Amino acid sequence: MSADDSVILETRELTKAFGGLVAVNTVSVTVRKGEPHAIIGPNGAGKSTFVNLLTGHLPPSSGRVLFRGRDITGLPAHRISRLGIGRSYQKTNIFPTFSVFENCRLAAQSRLSTSMRFFRPAVTLAEVNRQAEQAMEQAGLATRRDRTAGTMSYGEQRQLEIAMVLATRPELLVLDEPLAGMGKEESERMVALLKGLAAQYSLVLVEHDMDAVFSLAATLTVMVNGTLLESGPVEQIRASQAVQDAYLGDGAEAY
Repeated sequence: MSADDSVILETRELTKAFGGLVAVNTVSVTVRKGEPHAIIGPNGAGKSTFVNLLTGHLPPSSGRVLFRGRDITGLPAHRISRLGIGRSYQKTNIFPTFSVFENCRLAAQSRLSTSMRFFRPAVTLAEVNRQAEQAMEQAGLATRRDRTAGTMSYGEQRQLEIAMVLATRPELLVLDEPLAGMGKEESERMVALLKGLAAQYSLVLVEHDMDAVFSLAATLTVMVNGTLLESGPVEQIRASQAVQDAYLGDGAEAY
């Protein structure tokens, strides 16, 4: 177990190989509580595979993942979710025919010890409903409570996905490209939402929008070709010639 109580998530030489292709190669990263952490890199860098390893959607070939000092390596996604890691996806993952409230309530129910206990105390259902209402409020969707999810704008659907994550009562949010496909106004609303959440939750963010990354993150980890190029405070990464050469390019000074 980690002796540092400020560490919420840690990977140690985490590796994932698909046959002869090593998508993530001995990556060691430390995420600290309350310190928004962004993972960046060009397409094919291994970012999404790395996130899938963190959240149990893929088993690692080798290496370890520790959450709050506990070894969670290889645990399935539903168990990792119940431990307190909530994640969103690149593609919106909601129930389009259900209302906003029903989507959030289903997410909250996933934290119950079993979903097959049909006869349970009413207070349990009341708590689930309370979690759903709170998640909608946090995600800025309280006024959309009864709206059918599939009829909302793309940006609101992305907000709903985050609300569903919040309804699971996570300690750590792992968000995979939450701004993907958004226009300027939607992106601005999402960044404002994420800034608010970063004050309440530990946050790991994978994102290509560098303006958003630099405004949200305290720490950056840069991946290239499945390996960790550099990890550190935002200003250190912005000033790194190796990072500029590999990813940010000549325009990095503008951020």
